[in-house]
Amino acid sequence: MIPGRGGDPDDTRWCFAQVKGVVEVNVTEADIISTVEFNSTGELLATGDKGGRVVVFQREQESKNQPHRRGEYNVYSTFQSHEPEFDYLKSLEIEEKINKIRWLPQHNAAYFLLSTNDKTVKLWKISERDRRPEGYNLKDEEGRIRDPATITTLRVPVLRPMDLMVEATARRIFSNAHTYHINSISVNSDYETFMSTDDLRINLWNLEITNKSFNIVDIKPANMEELTEVITAAEFHPNQCNTFVYSSSKGSIRLCDMRAAALCDNHSKFFEEPEDPSNRSFFSEIISSISDVKFSHSGRYLMTRDYLTVKVWDLNMESKPLETYQVHDYLRSKLCSLYENDCIFDKFECVWNGSDSVIMTGSYNNFFRMFDRNTKRDVTLEASRENSKPRAILKPRKVCVGGKRRKDEISVDSLDFSKKILHTAWHPSENIIAVAATNNLYIFQDKVN
Repeated sequence: MIPGRGGDPDDTRWCFAQVKGVVEVNVTEADIISTVEFNSTGELLATGDKGGRVVVFQREQESKNQPHRRGEYNVYSTFQSHEPEFDYLKSLEIEEKINKIRWLPQHNAAYFLLSTNDKTVKLWKISERDRRPEGYNLKDEEGRIRDPATITTLRVPVLRPMDLMVEATARRIFSNAHTYHINSISVNSDYETFMSTDDLRINLWNLEITNKSFNIVDIKPANMEELTEVITAAEFHPNQCNTFVYSSSKGSIRLCDMRAAALCDNHSKFFEEPEDPSNRSFFSEIISSISDVKFSHSGRYLMTRDYLTVKVWDLNMESKPLETYQVHDYLRSKLCSLYENDCIFDKFECVWNGSDSVIMTGSYNNFFRMFDRNTKRDVTLEASRENSKPRAILKPRKVCVGGKRRKDEISVDSLDFSKKILHTAWHPSENIIAVAATNNLYIFQDKVN
């Protein structure tokens, strides 16, 4: 449920935990956060930005003296994941921007994550080192090769304590498999394979093999003039390694089974909501494009985000969504100006909470929305430096459409469309959320004491 007192949806108990980022005046394009992801335990939180950097935050250990620090995350590792490149054959610049980060389950002391830009996926190993070997026979203490004539005794190298150092090393680089821009990656539940998705194709990779991938979906027509839709997102089922889903710019979702055929162009299930003819307009096709698709943790439901709504689908019912939530329906009258300033093409993401009972997604003016699936309550909250004092409780925000405006409401004409929450993440088991607003990462937690 959405944490709250007394059953009133406006009376939430989300409080500010911390904010990570530079002061607004120093923000550059490279500092803008482009993806946010918790690992499977929630102890680590990774962000990627347009400058190709990955910053990993580690959760503060809970202390009896400072229980409120349970939601605080401190920088654990920072590394340059991708560099800008140039495709000489096509005369195209390849941005270093990190499009997606996905964690692999932890099996030993090290952590592994996949990061991708438009063309290349990399597997990174993040490990700690607090000892260093000393007493080599063939090298001196600075690492230079010693003259064999000076070696008169045989030494046994020993490990000496040193200051803790966190290293990030690229273990695998998966490249040269995509003609178009990669928009999503997803790790399979077998933890041996993952898929990377571009506008027209989905490729399946083995985590151990970098020079070969298998094309499992290809919607590229023989004549590109016949192209009517593109793939916008794809994800593996959380516990069925043969099942995955992908969404399209036409508002449809296809569920595929890799056991049926090597090339999954023929889907096993097709989810699409018929359009109401009375709502048909010039913008209908644009706003129906799905920007994100997510399986629930249970694997029973699908959640999709288009421009104005979030929809929850039951995998056993293809005809229509189980639930539809209006994110910012007050923008329907502003679609013309949103088209002119290109905001209508913004790709908002959506996330489930750990129990699949609440969904969260972003909006404009640094607003983000939460919908409780059980009580049907919803709330609008704001990620803002103005109310970012530690433990400060977030006040619900309301948008006024015409007529008289109350004191605590904001007019739809006053919304700042340059401030947008595109990327959010929810802790896998607790009420801790991470919200990326431009170059700042806001972390909020449920106020329990």
